[in-house]
Amino acid sequence: MKIMTKGRTRAQISTAAIERMYITMRHLFNRGFYKPMGVSGETLREALLELRPEIYGSIAEEKTELNGLTYVLERLPEGIEECVYINLTSEEGYDKAHFEPIIPEKRRRNCYRIDQEQMNIEITRGRSEIYDILTHLTFLYVESEKIRSKVLIPHSKKVIRPWEKIEEAISKTKISVKERETTLVYVANILGRSFDEIYETHQKFATDKNPDKFIKIVYWLGKLAINEVVTGKKRAISFSPLLRERLGHHIHGEIWANDIKKVLQENQLLQRPIHIISANMHSVMNTLYASKALPTESKKANNLYELYEQLSAPGNKTMRNKVEKVALKEGMIYIPDHSGTNINVQIFDTAKVDWPKTQFAIDAKQKEEDMPVLFVMDYAFGEQAYETIDEFLKPYKEDQEKTYLDVVSVNIMGKAGILEGGKGDLMIPSAHIYEGTADNYPFKNELCAKDFEGEGLQVFEGAMISVLGTSLQNKDILRFFYESTWNVIGLEMEGAHYQKAVQSASKIRKSIREDVKVSYAYYASDNPLETGSTLASGGLGITGVKPTYLITDRILKQIFNVQKT
Repeated sequence: MKIMTKGRTRAQISTAAIERMYITMRHLFNRGFYKPMGVSGETLREALLELRPEIYGSIAEEKTELNGLTYVLERLPEGIEECVYINLTSEEGYDKAHFEPIIPEKRRRNCYRIDQEQMNIEITRGRSEIYDILTHLTFLYVESEKIRSKVLIPHSKKVIRPWEKIEEAISKTKISVKERETTLVYVANILGRSFDEIYETHQKFATDKNPDKFIKIVYWLGKLAINEVVTGKKRAISFSPLLRERLGHHIHGEIWANDIKKVLQENQLLQRPIHIISANMHSVMNTLYASKALPTESKKANNLYELYEQLSAPGNKTMRNKVEKVALKEGMIYIPDHSGTNINVQIFDTAKVDWPKTQFAIDAKQKEEDMPVLFVMDYAFGEQAYETIDEFLKPYKEDQEKTYLDVVSVNIMGKAGILEGGKGDLMIPSAHIYEGTADNYPFKNELCAKDFEGEGLQVFEGAMISVLGTSLQNKDILRFFYESTWNVIGLEMEGAHYQKAVQSASKIRKSIREDVKVSYAYYASDNPLETGSTLASGGLGITGVKPTYLITDRILKQIFNVQKT
């Protein structure tokens, strides 16, 4: 009998590449160290090149990927391109020494430059953070190899003249405009990009203290790659023994949850009806208090969204302070994180809100013990969503006594990649599918597309994928999920983890009410199926204001309609 063979599709090849990366990263973590440009790092490099994630653009081509480079370096500590040794650690007390923490621009994590050659990065958000960092570092090493291959003359220890000129330029304390532009010509030649593209990227990286930051980044990426070949000094990534021992034990999540429950207990809020909201640290506060705190600005604005846009503008700190001042007087408790999770929290005692000054028709004459308590937590990162919510939903233990929380609803608002539509459009999920597994979490969403009609935004309903990392977005896989019967509308990183925690607490462990209500709504930060619309193309800016506050408004409205049973 003749067996018919069928070639694998790009989606299948890409799925296999993600699985190899996932397994390899876990193996390297358990091993404790690896050399990214050696045999041990080869599987990661090959899988990433085979996968060709959208966020890394032209990673598989000879030319250097500039948008991807910008995206990655905004999420890694400054100076990491100069470091031969990178050590991923647990929270191990570096903050008590002389080391100054380096916090990446777009990721809240503490990093420490131990010496000229070593960077330590604290991991407090679980495996998702490790996958995120290792993927970004693999991308950097691939790009550094491209530079080395262009500047190191084969079978010799010599480099080409443009590289010598770049080295000469960065050795100077200050270079003139003419010298800078000449150097950028050499950089453009080596990176395989036009002068326009290089000049624009140079401007993005430039700071007052370091106007030639981009040139130095290119130089150090190339220099360390050259050194590996010429001197044999290999770059290495290691994982501290404490990190390997602690990972997966919910150490940070447990401290975080207990700190919050202690504050609730101290303020006699622990046994009130609690509504969890995963959002940012401004939208709920502004929605409840902005109209009262800013009466003049509120009257001048054509609508509330215009007022929220003003509050979101970088230069309007005075306005934001006024809102926060009123909030702290009228029911808000702010809990800054000290656990290492980097998730700050706001508690709102709605019995203290001046409801007539808000847009909500609330019966403020209810008994105080029946008024909802809003527990707003900042965004979690990947698997950290499970760790934090799983710990928070457990009963509060004090003096051997257990207090069960009356969690009435869990409401998740977030940014996500959309597969149809554009930036700012809305996604209302009906299920979460965990990428790379057969795990799926269907649920009844308290929100629906009808709730957002007539607001000028496209709204999509369907399943969403919870991905291992935004940096692994791949068009072929996403197109398969979008076009097949999976009916996937978007991708994010936390949904399946939140739902896993909620389902186990309500259906199995019975630590919260079985009929807990859930609401999920996302607004689009990017469309990875559209060229030029990935996360690497830039942020939402003012486009994100309306969807953020629209979702916040709908979540609050459904919360205030939920009565305690």
